[in-house]
Order: sequence, then structure tokens, then C-alpha cells
Amino acid sequence: MSRLVPAPDALIGKRFDVAVAKMLGVSRSKAVEFIEAGEVSVLQRSISKSGTLASGDTVEFDIVEPDPEPEPLAEGMAVVYEDDDIVVVDKPVGVAAHASAGWTGPTVLGSLLARGVHITSMGAPGRQGIVSRLDVGTSGLMLVCKSDLAYREMRRQFANHEVTKIYHALAQGNLTHDKATIEAPIGRAKVSDFRFTVTPLGKKAITHFDVLERFSEATLVSVNLETGRTHQIRVHFSSIGHPLVGDPMYGANPVFAQRLGLTRQWLHAMRLEFRHPRTHLHTVVQSRYPADLQHALNAVREDKREKE
Repeated sequence: MSRLVPAPDALIGKRFDVAVAKMLGVSRSKAVEFIEAGEVSVLQRSISKSGTLASGDTVEFDIVEPDPEPEPLAEGMAVVYEDDDIVVVDKPVGVAAHASAGWTGPTVLGSLLARGVHITSMGAPGRQGIVSRLDVGTSGLMLVCKSDLAYREMRRQFANHEVTKIYHALAQGNLTHDKATIEAPIGRAKVSDFRFTVTPLGKKAITHFDVLERFSEATLVSVNLETGRTHQIRVHFSSIGHPLVGDPMYGANPVFAQRLGLTRQWLHAMRLEFRHPRTHLHTVVQSRYPADLQHALNAVREDKREKE
């Protein structure tokens, strides 16, 4: 689609390639590419890249936008439950819940749609059907709504904390208590837009945990989220001095993670319990540890045996 722009007064007398670079906010070499391809020109006269922009000139932009690269698909993403209303997937690490600015990898939503799974149109554009998310670096169970009825009901259940979300996590160090609750508000950290922290100005966040197994340098826990703040488990365990193994962003020892062959935080969404949106029957969906987390767990178990 063509666009006509009168030559700006500030660029009169400038080289054409320099003027185009400033008008488009691109590099001079990129501007030259557009000029030589005939995608940027001056109406009613010929001008080379080194020509001078004159008063009264009108610059025509007819830049061909390249077709966007197709989104890669999460080929190995298993569907663990599906009916006419909902689908629950076992999300692999490295897969986002939905598309977002700057993300070029696979998404749960895009991969389901590519498989021909019908998803409700309810929800924000590009996030339709999604009532709860997992971080890119966290694996495990994630529920997506196929019907409008399911979207309304499951959104209500998640908002009212009626869904039981059980995670397993490997925390660094030896936790003091076998069972405890961490209640501390969470908000964005001032040092980074990507990090979160415990802060009085944050939103209410409650995490319950039970110790499953103790090792020489780490503790395996079952975590029940009462609230669902971004990075909640990671932030809460870091706040009590026990960051998740493999999570250097929140203070974990990278050397320990490397020894275990771990390249991400040891955290997996293991179980979802909810009332089915249509039948209202109590529904439980469970997962198993992915290979990388199982490998790391085997390594800490072996390390414990060697030290006993």
C-alpha cells in the first residue's frame, strides 16, 4: 500500500538515503535497500540514493512487508484430557501460553489451533480460551477452554480460588519445616521489568507447601497455590532463603544446577483439581516429571546416597 509524505523542511537539501533513513527510523543501509528496490521514490522525478531532497518534493513509500514467519509448533505437547468444553495439555518447557511482544517461539494456543482444536473466541485477542497460564520456563498442566460455557465457569473458578493447583518444586537447601505456608505480597521488582519480589506494595500471595523428600543440598516439595501471581513459587521460596534449584534469577546457585544438568528452574505443574464446567463433577488431571527434571532428581538422590 502506497503512502505519500511531503518532504519535511528539516530534511530539505539532505541526501535522499539520509532523509529516508530519518523518515523511517531505519539505518542508512536499509534506506538504500528500499531506494534501490524502488520501494521509496520521489513523485514526478527520478532521484538516486545520493540525490538531494528538494523543497516541494513528495516522497512515495511503497514498501512490501515480508510475510510473517509462521509460528513454530510445540510438536511434543501432549494432550492429557479433552472433551467438548476443555482441553488440558502437558506444556513442555520453552513453550509460552500465548503469543506476546518479542516472543517468537511456540505457544500453547497457537499449537492447539494448528492441530484443529476448536477454542472459544472469548477472552482477549490472541489469548482466547486461556484462564490461567504457566511461565515459558515452567512445564506441566495447563487448561484451555473450548466452549463459551467453560470459559465463563473456569474463569470464575480460578478467580475464586476453587481450582487446586499442585506443583512439585526442588528448593535449594534444607527447609526448616515439613509443612508451612508462605504469605507475602508480590509485586514487580524495581531493578527489572522481568523480575518480581516480595513488597508491601504488591498483591496478596499465599503459597502452601509440604516436604516430599529431603536430600543433602535440596528439598523436594509439593506446592499448593492459593493465589496465582506471576513467578509466585519462585519468589516466595527465594524470599525464605531457598530459591528453586536452577533459578539463578532468584538467587539459586548456577554451579549446583550445572552439576545436575539443569538449564531451568526445577518446577512442574503436577495436578489440577476442579469441578467440570458442564457436569460439575470433581475432575482430577495429573502429570509426570519431564526427562530433564527427573534426571536432576535422580542426581540429587544419588548424591545423597553417596554421602550417607
